[in-house]
Amino acid sequence: MGSQSGDKMEKMRMESRNITACNIALLGEIFPNCVAESKDKNGRPVLTVNMDVLRQMLTEETLPGDESYEFTWVGKKAAIAEAYKPIRKTLRPRIEESKAWDTTRNLYIEGDNLETLKLLQESYLGAVKLIYTDPPYNTGHDFIYPDSFKMDQEEYDSGTGYFDEEGNVNFRRENAVTRGRYHSDWCSMMYSRLLLARNLLADDGVILINMDEHEITNLQKICQEVFGESNDLGTIVWDKRNPKGDARAISYQHEYILVYAKNKSVFTERCKVQRPKKNARAILNKAAQLFAKVTDSYTLEDANAEFSAWMRLQNDFSGGEKAYNRIDENGNVYRLVSMAWPNKKKAPDDYFTPLIHPVTRKPCPVPDRGWRSPSATMRRMAQEGRILFGKDETTIPNSKYLLIDNMYENIPSLLYYGGSDVDMLAQMKIPFDTPKVVNICKEHIKSFTGKGDIVLDFFSGSATVAHGVLQANAEDGLDRRFIMVQIPEIIAENTQAYGQGYRDMCQIGRDRIIRAGERIKSETNADIDYGFRVFKVDDTNMKDVYYSPEEYDQKMLFLMESNIKSDRTDLDLLFGCVLEWGLPLSLPYRSQVIDGCSIHDYNDGDLIACFSETIPDSVLRAVAKRRPLRAVFRDGSFPDSPAKINVTEIFKHLSPDTRIKVI
Repeated sequence: MGSQSGDKMEKMRMESRNITACNIALLGEIFPNCVAESKDKNGRPVLTVNMDVLRQMLTEETLPGDESYEFTWVGKKAAIAEAYKPIRKTLRPRIEESKAWDTTRNLYIEGDNLETLKLLQESYLGAVKLIYTDPPYNTGHDFIYPDSFKMDQEEYDSGTGYFDEEGNVNFRRENAVTRGRYHSDWCSMMYSRLLLARNLLADDGVILINMDEHEITNLQKICQEVFGESNDLGTIVWDKRNPKGDARAISYQHEYILVYAKNKSVFTERCKVQRPKKNARAILNKAAQLFAKVTDSYTLEDANAEFSAWMRLQNDFSGGEKAYNRIDENGNVYRLVSMAWPNKKKAPDDYFTPLIHPVTRKPCPVPDRGWRSPSATMRRMAQEGRILFGKDETTIPNSKYLLIDNMYENIPSLLYYGGSDVDMLAQMKIPFDTPKVVNICKEHIKSFTGKGDIVLDFFSGSATVAHGVLQANAEDGLDRRFIMVQIPEIIAENTQAYGQGYRDMCQIGRDRIIRAGERIKSETNADIDYGFRVFKVDDTNMKDVYYSPEEYDQKMLFLMESNIKSDRTDLDLLFGCVLEWGLPLSLPYRSQVIDGCSIHDYNDGDLIACFSETIPDSVLRAVAKRRPLRAVFRDGSFPDSPAKINVTEIFKHLSPDTRIKVI
């Protein structure tokens, strides 16, 4: 879009995107007869959906009171409305709390995650490869996220029909601890956040959610609605090897990790659900050490005997790993795999062609039910040296699998890990009682992400996921990036954390990332991005008059010096514009002074902003000559129509494709 003509410059919204309006507009493209124009409470025209017409469009027959299979609770509609309601908030940079602000591409955001997810909708729409999060388990004491749709007892009773029309009790109330409204609160909290989180996932993106027995059933149903049952990649059962000692019935010693894709068909086309073999590198290193010893006096047979004995002693190796117990003449580690048809029924006729022994030139025996692959594939495997023959044709050949070609394995549904990171955090002087296990996080991060991918955790806690990203990057150098979001939960005065000087959870999370980076750097000397930019959710940068100028008469406007709050800096305004224009928050920028005005160039011309109260033509021309994609100025910098016309004319001449907005 080119620069505007005339004196009417486009104003920035300075509030989160109205997702409801966007969805209605998309619906109107498919079913235009279902969308009509009406007026909002202020008399402004808005688009609305005629739900009766839409239902008729989607069904052959619509009957009043039709029953359907659905999962619902009191407050579900409010949760949907809350998710899509725009907010007048912003993210304010906190350079002093950041690490390597100028160079890092990682983010740490302090604030309510519902508001944060709304603010990130433009900048990270479809950009996140992995969401890995550990929400509150709703155990009765960990539910701290404030939501406007939480209900009191009266609202819950009304919604569930606890009283009839005459005020009589319809049913006996449940025990206060297990009452449905507590599940309703939790479901509403999760539903709204997952609706927004799904928008941020890439088409081949995945979400992993930790949960225990308290809300696993509800979480599964919510995920089926939000992500679609067809996008369920499976559930990992994590056996923690530690039964709960206070159980009155069955003692749970496991938790769950739900895994859903944004689009399973896209994910399976582009990605493999696999994890690195944990001990593969150690096996290769040992084999290389033994192969280097091979001489006339220490033969390859000797090396294989020692290698096989060493493998048998590795108690923590899986059976699949121990199968790679041979070294070939090139120093490659391999295993033998049967090439017999795996099913009980016989293979097709083409799967019975004999293999010719390379030495005797006689046919080898064929397995009773045939080969695993057709004859053309078998011949190609033989030519490539991927088939191991016996000394003569009397032995059925096997296929040869090299470990270096099979460094990954399928992710099993059972995860056994009984350890904890409490001791490690104590060494790092990070006071946190229930951290996720960083090695498990790292394993899943390496399994589901690749080079340059973004990993998001919007229930960051002690920032274990960020730690896992750093550890994974140090091991494979794939330069993943993280976005951590954490509400500044207040630290109780009677805790160890308070005694160490911590006042909220975000301070713990930031320190954990810094110290984890220092630990990884000292252990690996890896040259990776250890930094993070800190942002804080705050009220809008703009005064109320910015949004409702019609409510202020001309005399009042004259008395007001600016529509921007007095405590906001140029960087506050710059990143507010970055959010609205959908640019990532981690890009580089530079600032310079031209003729007394501060010019901020974000990502080499993606956006150039100047918020000076008076901007001379020389500065406007300097900005226009850089031909930025976008330019933002303070509306008050141009006192009248001729001044605004002058701006558009300068850009029309020097940079006609620049889009100009004002705040």
